[in-house]
Amino acid sequence: MINIKSRKFPEKVCFKPIGIIHTPFKSMSGVPRQSSNSNAEGTIEIFEEYQDGLKDLEGFSHIYCIYNFDLIKPPVPLQSKSFSSRDKKGVFAIRTPFRPNPIGLSIFEVIDITENQIHIKGVDAVDRTPVLDIKPYVSEFDVRSHTNNGWLNGK
Repeated sequence: MINIKSRKFPEKVCFKPIGIIHTPFKSMSGVPRQSSNSNAEGTIEIFEEYQDGLKDLEGFSHIYCIYNFDLIKPPVPLQSKSFSSRDKKGVFAIRTPFRPNPIGLSIFEVIDITENQIHIKGVDAVDRTPVLDIKPYVSEFDVRSHTNNGWLNGK
């Protein structure tokens, strides 16, 4: 059993990309604000060494894609304006790509999977964005019926 109190945390955590996203967006300008607001299509190219990890993914209609906002460079402000508010909000209360750890999360619709290519819809990332992980969207686990949207609902 690991003693949690004596556990040391690393100063830095590094990830190796498993692939890249190919999109029609060549710069941050014009990228949809959220995948739910996008009809753009693209492709996630999984690197050959990870291709076997795609086994059985074809039956899922949607995936979570976790990626690196590689164009964002530190330092980033811990408060900034949101697209939905004129007031500054804490970075953890908004969906800005300017984050202490520039990690993005999108839900993409799976159109098709061919070899190491996942053809997707709902793209909201810049072309050649590094992919860190993919997880299936499972409505039984992922849909929450009782939610609150915080400051977006005036709370």
